Amino acid sequence: MAAIDEAGDPDRAASSAKFFRTGRGDYGEGDRFAGVRVPEQRKIAKRFRGLDRSQVNVLLDSDIHEHRLTGLFLLRSGFEKAPSDQDRRAWVDLYLSAVDRGRVNNWDLVDSSAEYILGQWLLQCDRERGEQDHTLLLGLAADTDLWRRRVAVLATFAFIRAGDAATLLELAPSLLDDRRDLIQKAVGWMLRETGKRVDRRLLTDFLDQHAAEMGRTALSYATEHLAAQERAHYRSLR
Repeated sequence: MAAIDEAGDPDRAASSAKFFRTGRGDYGEGDRFAGVRVPEQRKIAKRFRGLDRSQVNVLLDSDIHEHRLTGLFLLRSGFEKAPSDQDRRAWVDLYLSAVDRGRVNNWDLVDSSAEYILGQWLLQCDRERGEQDHTLLLGLAADTDLWRRRVAVLATFAFIRAGDAATLLELAPSLLDDRRDLIQKAVGWMLRETGKRVDRRLLTDFLDQHAAEMGRTALSYATEHLAAQERAHYRSLR
């Protein structure tokens, strides 16, 4: 923690507090910042690579945003370099515990971890079993908590990058009535990536069925790479 705090800048901390919406009633209410740029946090994480899980957990439980983000960088590194599936699972369990405790509680924390830790683990498990079991992600998506839901959505990016959109398409319909901006953006973003990276027809089939139910933001994100005429068509269905 000291290495992070020493790199802090009070002016940047104040700017970050505004950027990440820490005001009363906002999604980041009460979060505190040291004022350290993300590239510097990555350098610090690289310096301390190899910290054990208990030490990483201390970072994750900090009230300082950059401590938690650096902790997630270290958690990801531990997961990726784990020598066995048992050790990898222990890192995943640490991550899920942090999610359950509300320590992965802003969009940058979710987006820098869900795909690379939880998503990759579940993708590996699916490949080893030869079948898909998305019970864990469905449970997270069914929770009303903003960050657990975003973790579920962003974890599907690992599958999408591997050419498999089934996980997202299973989750997405249950999230369409959630009009919170950070869920709207996440769902629309993953739908857009489905059309871009997996199969454009999967995206348009989903839109044919669900565009009328979608919020404006999710639909805008999802249709971003479609032709102007198609975008206009799907937006007219709302």
